[in-house]
Amino acid sequence: MGDRVFVCDSFGSGSYAEYMTASASKVFRLPETLSFSQGAALGIPYFTALRALRHKAHVKAGETLLVHGASGGVGLAACQIASAWGLDVVGTASTEEGMELVKKAGAKRVLNHNRPHYLDELKSGPDWKRFNVILEMLANVNLAADMDIVAREGRIVIIGSRGKIEIDPRGLMNTDASVTGMKLWDATPVQWKEMAKDLGEGFDGQWIQPVIDQEFRLEDAPKAHEAVMAHSGGAKGKIVLLV
Repeated sequence: MGDRVFVCDSFGSGSYAEYMTASASKVFRLPETLSFSQGAALGIPYFTALRALRHKAHVKAGETLLVHGASGGVGLAACQIASAWGLDVVGTASTEEGMELVKKAGAKRVLNHNRPHYLDELKSGPDWKRFNVILEMLANVNLAADMDIVAREGRIVIIGSRGKIEIDPRGLMNTDASVTGMKLWDATPVQWKEMAKDLGEGFDGQWIQPVIDQEFRLEDAPKAHEAVMAHSGGAKGKIVLLV
């Protein structure tokens, strides 16, 4: 009783409430160094990033990673984790503020994905090399481009998509690369324990720092959803509801 905790569970009735129940296995310690608002922003973003990196992409230190859409909650989490694990991280964002957040999260280079031909700018650099891993937040827009910049035997992990896209599968055949989707709630009990251990190490090392974009009162939840869909000014972390 009285412990500071956060929850990451698939609630049948949702979590927009003053009180809720959760599975004991999905309740985790919230360190004193993080606020309750940050705790509310931990669960789905960080566990999603961990599952994508560890269990889907099987990343290794020294590999190159592109986080395509890095200024949102999952993207920033992925940058923090991958940087701490020794990957060479590149991220994209749509605003100067978002780009600065991605840099602070550990990306060595950040591109503005609203600029025309931004990937051509990347490929024209002297240090250009294809990415071993790409985490994709908007596959219906970016997947074809991802296939053009993924390394031989690279891995593209689809975390988000809002529609259909037509691709040429020969791009994957030529690089022997793979595309995989993921859903956090399909993680096994063993994987949840592994991710919780990773998160604990991040707390101890203080390299896990959830970024809060906006806060709304619980009664203003519809406005929060409008803000999510509008992406006015670009994504800049998580939107949190306050009780």
